[in-house]
Amino acid sequence: MKQYSLLIATASVTLVAVGGKLADRSRIVQTRQQIDGGRYLDNGRPIAGPAYRSRRQDVEASVEKKRASQDEKRRRKTAQNGNTPWKMKTARTEETDVKLLQEKPDEFERKLSSQLTGCCTNYQYYDAASLCATYGQDCESGETPSHDSGDESCEHDGLSFIGISFSVNTANGNPYSYQLNDQLPMENIIDRNYDYIMSMDEDGWLVGGGYKTFDYSGKMPYIDSSHTELLRIGNMDPDSGGTSIDQVYSAMESLSFPPFSIFPEYLKGGGGGHSGDDEDDSGYVPSGDMTLVVSVVDTYEDDSSYSSYEQFVVDILDAMDSVGGGSCMDDDDTDPHVSMSRGVKFWSSSHATSYYYEANLEVAVWQAMYPNGVVIGSSGYAAFPPGHRGTKQYVGYGNLYFFFDRANITTAFSPNRDLTDNEQYYSTLYSSSDTSSFYSSVTSVTFDYSGSRDDGDTSYEHNAYNWHADMAYHDMTDGWDLPPNCLQEGETFFGIPLSRTSSSKMQSTSTFQEQFDFEYLVDRNNTYVDSFGTNHGWLVGESIGNSVGSIVDKDTAHIPIFYTGTTNANMGGMSLSNMIKIGKEVDFGTLYIKPAFVFVDEFGHVKLQFEMDPNSALSYLYSSLCKEIGISWNYESPYNDLGVYTNCAMHAANDRASYGCGPEGSNSGGFCPQLTLAYGPRFKDEDSAAAYLYRCNNYVDYWRSLYPSGVAVGTSSFCPEGGCLGLFLNRYDLYQVFKPDLGGSWVEYNGASMPPTYSPAPTWKGGCDEPHNFHLDKCFRKRYKPKASAVAWDALGTVGQFSVLLVVFMAVTLSISIFLARARKKRRRGESYLGFFFRDLTRKKKKKSRRRKKKQGFGRIYVTLNLLAAVQNLEANPHVLAVKVVDPNRCPDEQMVNLQHQANCVLLPAKNVDVLDHETAPKHKEVHKLQMLPTKVTQIKDNNLFNGICLCY
Repeated sequence: MKQYSLLIATASVTLVAVGGKLADRSRIVQTRQQIDGGRYLDNGRPIAGPAYRSRRQDVEASVEKKRASQDEKRRRKTAQNGNTPWKMKTARTEETDVKLLQEKPDEFERKLSSQLTGCCTNYQYYDAASLCATYGQDCESGETPSHDSGDESCEHDGLSFIGISFSVNTANGNPYSYQLNDQLPMENIIDRNYDYIMSMDEDGWLVGGGYKTFDYSGKMPYIDSSHTELLRIGNMDPDSGGTSIDQVYSAMESLSFPPFSIFPEYLKGGGGGHSGDDEDDSGYVPSGDMTLVVSVVDTYEDDSSYSSYEQFVVDILDAMDSVGGGSCMDDDDTDPHVSMSRGVKFWSSSHATSYYYEANLEVAVWQAMYPNGVVIGSSGYAAFPPGHRGTKQYVGYGNLYFFFDRANITTAFSPNRDLTDNEQYYSTLYSSSDTSSFYSSVTSVTFDYSGSRDDGDTSYEHNAYNWHADMAYHDMTDGWDLPPNCLQEGETFFGIPLSRTSSSKMQSTSTFQEQFDFEYLVDRNNTYVDSFGTNHGWLVGESIGNSVGSIVDKDTAHIPIFYTGTTNANMGGMSLSNMIKIGKEVDFGTLYIKPAFVFVDEFGHVKLQFEMDPNSALSYLYSSLCKEIGISWNYESPYNDLGVYTNCAMHAANDRASYGCGPEGSNSGGFCPQLTLAYGPRFKDEDSAAAYLYRCNNYVDYWRSLYPSGVAVGTSSFCPEGGCLGLFLNRYDLYQVFKPDLGGSWVEYNGASMPPTYSPAPTWKGGCDEPHNFHLDKCFRKRYKPKASAVAWDALGTVGQFSVLLVVFMAVTLSISIFLARARKKRRRGESYLGFFFRDLTRKKKKKSRRRKKKQGFGRIYVTLNLLAAVQNLEANPHVLAVKVVDPNRCPDEQMVNLQHQANCVLLPAKNVDVLDHETAPKHKEVHKLQMLPTKVTQIKDNNLFNGICLCY
């Protein structure tokens, strides 16, 4: 028995319940049951399945044809000798073994009615390991590419490093790319127009500015990550032989280094790739990586016998050692180079020769401009890491950067001196001078750039008619072999979104399903996996701080169904708008999926296989897309009512789901539903690989028992009925979502979800007045139109709604403040605020009006001595009174009663009367204006001189 058998036997797996659920179709069923006294009116058609047409004859013909096909297949299987994989009894208990033996062959047939509840019932008693063998895969041996770092104290590798950045920000690139390189225009050595290059891996060009989100090629929308490594730090986990970020920062801050000059050497290709790179008779176009070789110029400071760079290498290794750097760090510096692209395929060997010559001619111009090298840098500003909202800092020249991964610079380290005049001249030459003379003077390449497959030893040419349907089963770390009349690759596809909210601090992900938690299939602590074959780690989401240093991506879990290719119609593709029209036009049922097993494919990638049921709604969707927008092949052409087609789809018009993978397919087509978990993981050894697969498939068995007939995925807020289809710009960006049963579609991009806004014509005649169409999105909205106020409120958005609530809150608090101020001023002694409120509320309107007039007419009265004499003598002659309104006057009601027989009289209490000298009264600070009023004064006598003055006018 092999060594890993003991490991498998002793391994234990804890199964944690997952809140899965089947798709809720109650809205459709309940609507139909309400029609005609509760009788179920399905008109002889399934809710999902063949064509979902209104004519029963079409469905019956389809069912009869399917039964005949299955009978013929069963007869062929019966005639075969020996035990074929799909005849094996694979259940793991005696009870299920007996049940399989008791079932008749007819009971394994797929019934038309079963399309209402799911898929994949033919192999529901198979466990993951047995089903893996049925599909022809190996899920047990662990014979997968492994990796050993050679250092026992280094448990796994990592990708973090110290280096120099060549990032540029260009008009055709990602707008968030850094401009850290004003010296070498990297966009001049890439082929964005696909004049020479046919295809690359999903990352595309790693230099020259990165990619926009809506690029025609559908490449990953990463920023420019061009760089050269000076020291590979490795993994960032000290517990597994790595070096922490704090240790790296501490070591770098203790260093002193001058600005290093970089000399561009040459551009070369070769190496890498998985598509017959070393096989001349493979029928594929060879692929390889592309690299710009550079060197660090040796300069000598203070008559030192060691160059500045040689001294730096010694110093940085000593500094890392002094801070306790881990054993996973490289023991020496790396060969400086800039990785430009991977998995590159040219149209032909002559195209490769032309490209490498043109690119190296540009490098020759750079050498003429910088004969002694140039210090890389920029006069701009930047904030690190990418997306950081901190204050931007001046970039400068000669910086070294710490790359957590190739796409994430976390900090910059400045050199110990400014540039010399000579260095400053060359560093600003390209950005501030006219360099056309260099381009006109350099007309040939004088250096050797061998290794670029341009020596004539290898001759090849892409034969588009060598394309075949199973090329849709593609290695995404390699370029595509394009079909005829397609001039540009593309990564756009229709698929099922399965991602969940990411734990990444740098990327956000929407949750598209609640049925599967793929964290149970991920080795976060590197128990089994040592490193990865690419810069990408686990594709179901990475988090910042992952010790391997993989690119910090959000969760991109999905099942690709149909690759549509480029969105550039001028290059043979189909525009994005037309793809959306096709998605809205295809009538498919609810998409059910069922996990089968986890395995390592022929390219070394870890994948989760889903069952391929040729009779499911998912298979019908695939066949429909092939009929409508597949490429013309084997004398069969696509057809759709819109009249829009593409030459760049990776599926043929004559391909069908029944030609797909698995025991129920012929394994000659492009349909094989899979989810990729990781690209090229390197296991510690074969035992670790076997243990990892065993652990994963144990959990897959739990999912299979939880969803015996599959499940339509979704959430309460995203596709609540389950089973939706998505249009992906690339595996990173889900753009459009389509509901089954022609239920509508909506945009789902960067988390900006909008509700369904489109429904095609109802399936049944009679429009929305027909009860059978009530469940359709268009009719449902028409019958249950929301209130205008609700629509207006939703239209405000989050910011608008918050603003309205804030204004209302401020208005309420202001009203309360005004009431309290009024109550404190006017309420009677001992009167409560509530009592004043009701008294003020019930006061007569006329009385309020009269009092308001008094307030506006009089305030504190200033009386001159002459007027006082007139008051004391009770003279009735008119007199001139100097008055100034200061405070509102309040005359007691009972005193007014005594004077009500006098017309136009106002009682002024003595406390509101100030007696001033006749000469000083006009100069008093409160008397700003004299009003000449004829008055008749009457005194109200009391024990005092007077208690008040009554002015009658």
